[in-house]
Amino acid sequence: MGEGMGNQRNVFKGGRSDALRSGFHSGLGKGWEGFIWLLKIVIPISFLTSLLSWSGLLNRVDYLMHPFMDLVGLPSIAALPILICLFTGIYGGIAAMSVLPLTRDEMTLMAIFMLMAHALIQEGIIQGRSGLHPLKSTSFRLAAGLLTMIVAAQFLETGAGSQGGMGVPGGTGEPFLAMLRAWSVGTLVLSAKIFLIIMTVLLALEILKAIGWIESIVKGARPFLRVLGLSERVGTLWIIAAFFGLGFGAAAIFEEVKEGKLGREELERLHLSIGINHSLIDDPALFLALGLSPFWLWVPRLVMAIFAVRLLMVYQNLTRRYPG
Repeated sequence: MGEGMGNQRNVFKGGRSDALRSGFHSGLGKGWEGFIWLLKIVIPISFLTSLLSWSGLLNRVDYLMHPFMDLVGLPSIAALPILICLFTGIYGGIAAMSVLPLTRDEMTLMAIFMLMAHALIQEGIIQGRSGLHPLKSTSFRLAAGLLTMIVAAQFLETGAGSQGGMGVPGGTGEPFLAMLRAWSVGTLVLSAKIFLIIMTVLLALEILKAIGWIESIVKGARPFLRVLGLSERVGTLWIIAAFFGLGFGAAAIFEEVKEGKLGREELERLHLSIGINHSLIDDPALFLALGLSPFWLWVPRLVMAIFAVRLLMVYQNLTRRYPG
């Protein structure tokens, strides 16, 4: 009898070992594919953005943002950081915002929008490749950011900062080769980070799937997913995007889409949610250094993500009920 129980334990250990090995190999393969897939988007888009910034074109079209600034009660100088953020990302927006004469409430209002709408070209293409049309994803994020800013502006004191003209010189003034060198080094560092994160995330995901733990994790998050308006089947993907970012989440989504496990409506809800509300730790933390309130950095976009997904669910239900 003891020998029989020993054999059962050996079989169990062998099964667990096989599952770990299978998950590891699957994670390696998917991680590498996700890494290459993401680089094909990140490299050309980041170069184009750097070229656009170096040329000074971003600074020359800032007048297009003036009606937007007036709508939310921000000074005209607030347009440049927002415009840079829309095309380049959070880092560029914060760098520009930190050197301008803005009040804390004005910076708070800008941060709310920038957290929802940044790197729209790059992240829009990433979302487009993994299940949501780029035009849809970009429109959703811009509309959500603008609506949240308008609501938040009712509780913040804006319009007291500098109202001076833009007066920002075009271009960075650095030689093209210097820009190219800086972009190359930055892209190399970014690629290394992407590789480490993608491989870690997809290795962990595949191993957890193989040993049967993923169901328990998602089951624990089920009440929160229900509040978000998302199905349990997208729980793991939401967690990845929420904590690691839209690019890494979309890479994992891309792998799931290839397997055909998720429906179109599920994907749209997931992408809408993570488009508005992703990178919950690192992105808001960057604004804390400017002395902004944690409440405004986390709560508004979570509420907006819930509201937007619920609105989309109503629309999806109506189109199913009244097709055509």
